[in-house]
Amino acid sequence: MLWLKALHLIFMVTWFAGLFYLPRLYVYHAQSDDEISNARFKIMERKLFYGIMTPGMIITFIFGFWMLGDYAWAMYAGMGWIHAKLALLAGLVVYHYYCYRFLNDLKFDTNQRSHIFYRWFNEVPVLFLALIIILAVVKPF
Repeated sequence: MLWLKALHLIFMVTWFAGLFYLPRLYVYHAQSDDEISNARFKIMERKLFYGIMTPGMIITFIFGFWMLGDYAWAMYAGMGWIHAKLALLAGLVVYHYYCYRFLNDLKFDTNQRSHIFYRWFNEVPVLFLALIIILAVVKPF
């Protein structure tokens, strides 16, 4: 079980590294005004999203649900913290999806958002991470 937890955490860190860095790339991409920079950001964003972020998310969920299955879901029925964590994870998947949408906007040069929007968007995963860690470690309810 500890191996599953360790692997779950390793890939969660991988996923979050992408969630923190990709929107930062969007900030710089939205500010770029030359074709060389635009092309470079498109490559970096694509590789980060498809090569690191999305596999990190999928493998995080595989190990997470594996652990849930090993503990037997009935055991968690009275533990509100796991339900709150799963709800936050659903919200994080929505955030991941928006990263994908913004990736395509920038890829096809149809972006309508400013670098300031992406600066704020970049702060969202910090809130998710803090709340998820508190729920998983403290188990407040």
